[in-house]
Amino acid sequence: MMYTRKPAHRRRIVLIDIENIVGGGVLMSEQVQAAQAAIAAAVVPRNNDQIVIACGRFSVDVVGFEWRGPRRLVFRAGTNGADLELLEILETERVGDRFTEIVLVSGDGIFTEVVSRLGLHADVTVASRTESCSRRLRMAAKRVLDIDYDPNAIMEAA
Repeated sequence: MMYTRKPAHRRRIVLIDIENIVGGGVLMSEQVQAAQAAIAAAVVPRNNDQIVIACGRFSVDVVGFEWRGPRRLVFRAGTNGADLELLEILETERVGDRFTEIVLVSGDGIFTEVVSRLGLHADVTVASRTESCSRRLRMAAKRVLDIDYDPNAIMEAA
């Protein structure tokens, strides 16, 4: 098989900041399961999606064990650790060349510039909880999907 710089037809990468969806550190398996279901309802997974999940160091065990299906798990300690991991992937792994569609599951404004830049070459969608999505990020994305996840419901059920 020969390497080509042309993007594969209809390849999609889904990059998930799971702590942004659950509203903080992931402590319980129920948080991961509910977040995965809410993300799937909004994003509608495809069989050939490349899934990348980012979290902080203290969430990695629960996320790694509880997320169902194939995925790449990245983590980093410190403030904005998950964001910085996803930014590094978006900026250094040529995702705009390798994928025709990019879905960022996060509402953090730190992604605004890279989403805007990638949008020149790829179809970029942002998926986030409505109340936690930066207005600038919403404007930078081609499409915005709202994720229906209530972090308080999970904590009350526990």
